[in-house]
Amino acid sequence: MDARERSLVQQACAVLLRYPEDSLHDHLPLIGEVVAGLPSEPASQLGQFLDYLTTSRLLDVQRHYVETFDMRRKCSPYLTYWTHGDTRNRGMALLHFKGAYREAGVTIGEEELPDHLAVVLEFASAHDPELGNALLAEHRAVIALLEAALEDISSPYALVVSATLGTTSTLTPEDELLMRRLAVAGPPTETVGMAGPVDLTLTPFGVQSSDAAMEARR
Repeated sequence: MDARERSLVQQACAVLLRYPEDSLHDHLPLIGEVVAGLPSEPASQLGQFLDYLTTSRLLDVQRHYVETFDMRRKCSPYLTYWTHGDTRNRGMALLHFKGAYREAGVTIGEEELPDHLAVVLEFASAHDPELGNALLAEHRAVIALLEAALEDISSPYALVVSATLGTTSTLTPEDELLMRRLAVAGPPTETVGMAGPVDLTLTPFGVQSSDAAMEARR
């Protein structure tokens, strides 16, 4: 796919991978128009996911989202969690994302972690494609693991992550080795005294340019 098509796929995936707010169904016709104009593979994947959304009760979609992404460690949408878990090293990994955003003149709210896949996709599609796609490529093994974990539980969200993976470069042998290691061992488990569970709920455009960030915050 070309750069424009990749950006559209990433923007659609960014919206669909955030918590399904009550207003989600209002946006589905517009998302459907975008998806219909995509190349055949992501159009099919995202089209099937939109079918799931339109034929399901919103409450059921919300419940599935929470049960999938909040309650299952192997379905975490936080990319550094896979490689660092709740360890001290994760703080430095998160700074890597924040540094990339800062370099592009972008800031995110304190309530959002910068490594959430939806946030990274939005950054890549709407702010800095070069830096954003570099972050996605750097973590493509983790994205592939997330895809596999979602497929294992027959989650419709596997379709969205598959479309996401299609916008990154091909997995390397090193990626596949990392996938096998993480699949066996799972994320590191050393805790660092987190106060409580992380809120996975994202605003529709959680990544914002610096000059608009303060205006949009409540």
